[in-house]
This record gives sequence, C-alpha cells and structure tokens, in this order.
Amino acid sequence: MKTTYYAKKGEVQRNWVLIDADGMVLGRLAAQVASILRGKTKPQFTPHVDMGDSVIIINAEKIRVTGNKATTKAWHRYSGYPGGLKTETYRQAMERHPERIIERAVRGMLPKSSLGRAQFNNLHVFVGPEHTFADKNPRKIDVEA
Repeated sequence: MKTTYYAKKGEVQRNWVLIDADGMVLGRLAAQVASILRGKTKPQFTPHVDMGDSVIIINAEKIRVTGNKATTKAWHRYSGYPGGLKTETYRQAMERHPERIIERAVRGMLPKSSLGRAQFNNLHVFVGPEHTFADKNPRKIDVEA
C-alpha cells in the first residue's frame, strides 16, 4: 500500500535566497517570491507546513509596473471617521517607502491564516543593494521578469 508523504516541522531544511528586483515587474516578482516563501519550489511541499525559504529582496526602489498603473494604482485606508479616507498613489508610495509596495503585493499572494503570517515573516525587503543578512550566505537566484 502506498502512503502520502507529509513533511514534519522538524524535517524542513530552510535556505536563504537573494533576489535583485532591479527592473522587475511587481506582480511577477511577487508571485515568484510567494511561491518560494510557501515552499512550493521544493519537491516535498506540504500545504499545511511552513517549509519555505527566507527571501531577501534588494533594490526595491527599482521595481516597475506595466501599463498606466504608475499613475492609476492607489491604496485606500479609512479611519472610520468623517473625512478620514486617505488615498496613496503608487508614485507617492514609491517616494516614501518603496519596500512596502513589494511587501503588500507578496502578502496578498500568501494564505490569509496564521500559516501565511508566519511565512510572511521570512520576507526581508531592502532599498538599495545593501542588506543586513550577509552572514546567512544567501544564494542569489534569477527570477523570470
């Protein structure tokens, strides 16, 4: 009789991955990063176990979007009070905090559960080519643009 293999939490081997976001399209990069964070690139993928790798993204300010999203894409937040609707466009967000744009895109592609929140904690996004995880010896990979 054949049985299905399920990876256990202690059997998971985690790696560190470095991705350069220079000139990459936001949505395509986010989809690839979400797949790596979930562990779908590993042959022993188990949906209910956090088995993804830790991902470091550098050059977040050099990300690009296609079409006219640079002028029309916007995020809204509402305080609940009259006049409390705040809108931030893509351009404003890129000027203030470009790393949050990538984080927001990746978070939307992960499961909406405690497992997804745990997987999101393995994402580290940096503005510029420097990062603080050099001691982890991350493996640089090229993600399809």
